[in-house]
Amino acid sequence: MKVVSLFSGAGGLDLGFKMAGHDILWANDLYEDAVNTYRLNLGDHIVCEDISKIDSEDIPECDIIIGGFPCQGFSVANMKRHIGDERNELYKQLIRIINAKKPKFFLAENVKGLTNLAKGKVFEMILSDFTQLGYKVKSKVLNAADYGVPQTRQRVIIVGVRNDVDFEYEYPLPTHQKDGEGGLKRWVSVSNALSDLPDPDQPNDIPNHEYSKYKLEFNGYLGHRPLDPDKPAPTVTARGDNKGGVVILPHPNGQRRMSCRELASVQSFPVDYKFSGNRSSVYRQIGNAVPPLLGYAIANVFNEYKEV
Repeated sequence: MKVVSLFSGAGGLDLGFKMAGHDILWANDLYEDAVNTYRLNLGDHIVCEDISKIDSEDIPECDIIIGGFPCQGFSVANMKRHIGDERNELYKQLIRIINAKKPKFFLAENVKGLTNLAKGKVFEMILSDFTQLGYKVKSKVLNAADYGVPQTRQRVIIVGVRNDVDFEYEYPLPTHQKDGEGGLKRWVSVSNALSDLPDPDQPNDIPNHEYSKYKLEFNGYLGHRPLDPDKPAPTVTARGDNKGGVVILPHPNGQRRMSCRELASVQSFPVDYKFSGNRSSVYRQIGNAVPPLLGYAIANVFNEYKEV
């Protein structure tokens, strides 16, 4: 597939598509640190600009448009969410570009909370908007842990196939299962994911292997709950843009916060994937990313499409 990526962030979804053998022609994001991270790891084909200011003529023709459109207005972590949240309108930019380029496929990723906002009415509206562009649209909530990510992160994946394209997108079958039943591998635990990383307080040359000194206080709130080392981590969250706070998970040892590199491993980024910006920015980029292994599983299905 020739891919155009919107709301690319630090490149988690794009890395997954690249791992599956697809060719990313053009990408876009507004957050400068994330764009710098993207360039550092994936290439110079990303444009740092507000998507609403980009003419669709300046975007190349492609087979598929992908985008984890900004979700802070939809997220269940955002208790103030409401239908009128201006950030909920950003998906319309995705619609504008899809309508202009008319690719064979599109793929949109978002938080599970999107499906129940306003008792599901917002989600129905979004699916209807995509359908009216001339696409067969389906959606499914996938758990990243089912695809080898050491994190129980649930995301809704919306896939559109242009009406004249003869292809049925089938969501990838899980490769992992909570207890390793049905011939599948057991979910990857957080301790397993972090096992190869040295103590960040000891000398090392691993990029981004530093952690917040923000005090641990286990009080049951998000980011303040002890981690079971034998299970995947809970969802890594970032609370959005560069104005939002970051919820940094504690290390399974209960003594400190996870380092940026450890959090990236929980998101299934490879250890040599370098992040740009200060520590707070790096945490946020990681929290906002699509886990590359989940991206790979989703992207690999498109390899089954054969053009007649």
